[in-house]
Amino acid sequence: MTLTAVALLAALIVAGALGSVRIPPADVVKILLNRLGADFPATWPRTWEAVLWDVRFPRVAMGALVGMGLSVAGAAYQGLFRNPLADPSVIGASAGASLGAALAIAFFDRVPSLTGLWRLGPVPLFAFAGGVAAVLVAFRLATAGRQTSTVSLLLAGMVVSTVATSLVSLIMYFTDSQARDAIVFWLMGGLSGANWPKAAWLLPYLALGLGLLLWDGRELNAFLLGEEAALSMGVDVERLKRRILAAGSLLTAAAVAFCGIISFVGLIVPHLVRLLVGPDHRWLLPIAAVTGSVVVVAADTVARSLPWVSELPVGLVMSLIGGPVFLVILRRQLLPGS
Repeated sequence: MTLTAVALLAALIVAGALGSVRIPPADVVKILLNRLGADFPATWPRTWEAVLWDVRFPRVAMGALVGMGLSVAGAAYQGLFRNPLADPSVIGASAGASLGAALAIAFFDRVPSLTGLWRLGPVPLFAFAGGVAAVLVAFRLATAGRQTSTVSLLLAGMVVSTVATSLVSLIMYFTDSQARDAIVFWLMGGLSGANWPKAAWLLPYLALGLGLLLWDGRELNAFLLGEEAALSMGVDVERLKRRILAAGSLLTAAAVAFCGIISFVGLIVPHLVRLLVGPDHRWLLPIAAVTGSVVVVAADTVARSLPWVSELPVGLVMSLIGGPVFLVILRRQLLPGS
């Protein structure tokens, strides 16, 4: 845990230092500490403080929160479904969020001068609502009486995801080219629109989802032995399923609402952490949270620091890096003695 916390601090400093305006890491640390109460003399241009606090640190904060949410949701889903291929999108949250975002971009994104909750813009709110609604539909389809089959839930999530993705394609087919480009860009996943109000909006939802999943770590360990074994150990299996699904869906919907689809974080980070600390969810979940933050912050730093382009969507970078990394992990697990 200490190692991942140090890695997160290093990723924060590097993310603050790199960009179109290069800032020495030592000055990044001094500017950060000055904001926390230290009194280092300001030997740097004032514009560097504005670059850090108005542009880069909000982006780092959003990336860390999103990585944290997706990683923990992926680890919890892999434990709940006892399936190493489960990720935060497995029961439709990401596809539902995509549909909500596409609807908002196509029909509501040009509504001017909104106030209150709507000042964040209709896209994240519709995306969040779409993600939650998709999971509720999948859960309702997979539930008979008070029993929810995890196999049925996976199948229902797959169908809901397919239908939502088809509807996104339908919206893109009929909408104008400007909205179509905006939808494609959102689907690539990115942190370019990050700011402090969005990070503040995201924080309570992630805190609630993380808190619920961390609280259920011990019962998730019992669930790994199978539903009957968990039931014999005194675990209320159906209630645990609902709590895990609610918390994981909340994390996923909130994470993708502002940043679009960022693939592979919720799939590869739990595998990486499981290789280091084993399957005990009491350790797996918190370390996956910090590791996911490191991965997304590092990927976003790469995405906006490439010399031949101004910026790439972080979701695209994660797909390009995450796919090969997952294949390496999969291959290592298939080797004899692994």
